[in-house]
Amino acid sequence: MLRSELLQALDALWAALASLAVLTVMFVPLERVFPARHQRILRPALGLDLCFFFGQYLVWNALAIFIARTASAWIGGHLPEGPRAFFAAQPFFVQAILVVLLGDLCVYWYHRACHGFDFLWRFHAVHHTSEHLDWVAAHREHPVDGVLTQLATNLPALLLGFSPRALAGFIVFRGAWAIFIHSNVRLPLGPLKWLLGAPELHHFHHARLERTSHNFANVAPLLDVIFGTHHCPKEDETYDLGVPFAAPKSYLGLLLAPFLPASESASAETSSASRTP
Repeated sequence: MLRSELLQALDALWAALASLAVLTVMFVPLERVFPARHQRILRPALGLDLCFFFGQYLVWNALAIFIARTASAWIGGHLPEGPRAFFAAQPFFVQAILVVLLGDLCVYWYHRACHGFDFLWRFHAVHHTSEHLDWVAAHREHPVDGVLTQLATNLPALLLGFSPRALAGFIVFRGAWAIFIHSNVRLPLGPLKWLLGAPELHHFHHARLERTSHNFANVAPLLDVIFGTHHCPKEDETYDLGVPFAAPKSYLGLLLAPFLPASESASAETSSASRTP
């Protein structure tokens, strides 16, 4: 049993390292050739964001999958079969389009709620503490916020009995695009940015404000247009990024911060700084 668990851990580590290598090859050249801001590859807090990267790949993604499967089993045992049967009788492409559109709608309103409700903001604010955006910073996300985001994304599929595995290719693409819109890149995407979003839209969402009120839709910016939260800045990206309050600078400090009052969060940061990058 111990040998099996050790092999699984090694497989997960190799998968994380392979993903890091692939993403580095994909995004570093883009950020060098089409930079939105002039910043070094080895910029401040890169080590911190790498901690979030490996935390996601080695621990938190598995937890999110487990919770989603548990929720799916629970929902399947408590919902009436009529709506699911009707949905299952539709052509596959109709099912796929419906769960994608409804998933984007759920994520939009969950994301917007994160900026409106103090409890959700405490966890989501961790993502906004990045003062240097690039493809690595995309992974700075509190695990509670990450799990809730995944549940919101997959809620329509869970309710309707649609297997996310059927959209595996699209899910991978959407994940890569979510990393792209955080990357330090400014590219003229033309009409494509209305369908999938663009870095300049999401970068503005990370502007150092009390709580951003624009560009909540990561992948479907038309939702921002429909609900009046769209803003596309025309000027160069010279505004500050991050949050307008003191935030922990360590991985452990940021994980603990949502559970502690501000003063205790600062104390936890001081005590963990010597142990966590």
